[in-house]
Amino acid sequence: MEIKISNDKIENGKKAATKGGQAVKDAIKKKGFANIIVATGASQFEMLAELIKSDIDWSKVTAFHLDEYIGIPITHPASFRKYLKERFVDKIPSLKKFNYVDGDNPTPDKECERLGELIGKVEIDVAFVGIGENGHLAFNDPPADFDTEKAYIVVNLDDACRKQQQGEGWFKTFEDVPKRAISMGIRQIMKSKTIICTVPDSRKAEAVKNTVKGDITNMVPASIMKKHPDCHLFLDEPAASKLG
Repeated sequence: MEIKISNDKIENGKKAATKGGQAVKDAIKKKGFANIIVATGASQFEMLAELIKSDIDWSKVTAFHLDEYIGIPITHPASFRKYLKERFVDKIPSLKKFNYVDGDNPTPDKECERLGELIGKVEIDVAFVGIGENGHLAFNDPPADFDTEKAYIVVNLDDACRKQQQGEGWFKTFEDVPKRAISMGIRQIMKSKTIICTVPDSRKAEAVKNTVKGDITNMVPASIMKKHPDCHLFLDEPAASKLG
C-alpha cells in the first residue's frame, strides 16, 4: 500500500484524482476502454471535483456504483444515486455508461444478482473508494465478509456507520438513517487492478491507523487493502495524524 499525505483535503483530492485519472487513461490507451468503480460520501468531494476535470475520454469509460441505501428514493438528499448523478454523471455527459445500484428495488437480492451479472462480465481497472470511521470498505461494516464471492450483497449497517452518516449531515436524526444497504463485496473490490483510496479529516484518523498499522482483519475491513498489489492511500494531515 502506497501512502501519500497532503497538507489539506483539497490538495489530497487533487493528488488522488491525478493518480486515478492516469490509471484510467492508461487502461484506455492499452485496450481502448476502461471500467471504474465510484464511491460517495464526504471523503470523495474534492477527489471527484478534480477527476471530472481530467482529460479522460469518458465516452470509453463504464462506471459502477459502489453502494446504496435500501429503501431511499433517488430524490432523498442522502441518496448515493443523487450524489453521483449530480457530482459525477451529469458533469461528464459523454460518459459511456453508469451502472447505478437501485436501492428502491423491492427485492434487493435480485438487484444484487443483476449488478453481479453486469460487473462479472468486465475487469475493473480503477476503484475509487474511501474508509469509514469504523474502518468499513464500501458498506462492509465490521465484521465484514471477506469470503463471499458475490459481487454485491445486502448488508446490515452498524450503529457506528449510521452515526457517521448522520454526523456528515445526510440525515436529521439517527433514526432516519437506514439499517440496510446494498454494497459491493470485499472480494469484488479487491479484484480491481488499481485502488485509489481517498481519506480526509481527523475523524478518520483512528480508522486510518488501524488500517495501516494494525493486523489484516475483518474487524477493520479496510485493512484488506494491504494485500492489494496496486493500492494507493491518499490522506490529508488530520487523517494521518495518528500514524506517527
